[in-house]
Amino acid sequence: MAVGIRVRHTYQDYLALPNAADRCELIDGEYCIMPSPNEAHQDCVLMFAILLRRFVVNGGLGKVFIAPFDVILSPYDVFQPDVIFLSNERMRLRTGDNIRGAPDLVVEVLSPSTAARDRGVKRDRYARFGVREYWIADLEARAIEVLVASGDGFATAGVYGDGDTLRSPLLAGLRLDVSEALAGAAV
Repeated sequence: MAVGIRVRHTYQDYLALPNAADRCELIDGEYCIMPSPNEAHQDCVLMFAILLRRFVVNGGLGKVFIAPFDVILSPYDVFQPDVIFLSNERMRLRTGDNIRGAPDLVVEVLSPSTAARDRGVKRDRYARFGVREYWIADLEARAIEVLVASGDGFATAGVYGDGDTLRSPLLAGLRLDVSEALAGAAV
C-alpha cells in the first residue's frame, strides 16, 4: 500500500461497518468513532427532545428525532446529531431509516471528545448543506448558542444561559427555559 493515499469512504462503506449506527459518523469520507455520551449529556439530549417534541407536536410542525439516527448530507458526510427537527416541508427527506438531506434544526450537546468537531467541521457542513438553524449546547458553560443560516455560513442569533429564555428564529413562538433544558446536566 502506498504511503499518503487517503481512502475516502462512502455511506455504503459506512453501512457495511459492524454496528455502524452505534457511535460513528462519516466526515468527508473519514470515519469518526465517538465514545458513548456521559449521563449529563444524555440528560440534556433527552430534555431537549422532550421540550422540542412537545412544541412541534402541539403545533403540528413536523417531527423530532434523537441520536443515533443518520443524517446523510452527502455520500461522504453522515452525521448523528443529538436532536433533529424535520419540518413538514422537509418530511420528504425522511426514509424511515435515515434523513437524506439537511434537517431544519440540529442540536449538538458538546462533549470533551466532540466539541472541536461540533464547533468546526460539523458547523461548516451543516451550513454548507442547508441546515436552517443549529443549536450548540455547552454544558460546562451552561449556555446554548443559537445559530441561523446566513449566506454561506451561520450567524449567531443569540447565546442563552441559565435563567434565560431561548427564542428560535426558525420555530416562531418557541420559548425554551434554558435552566429547564439543561436541568440534570450538571458536569
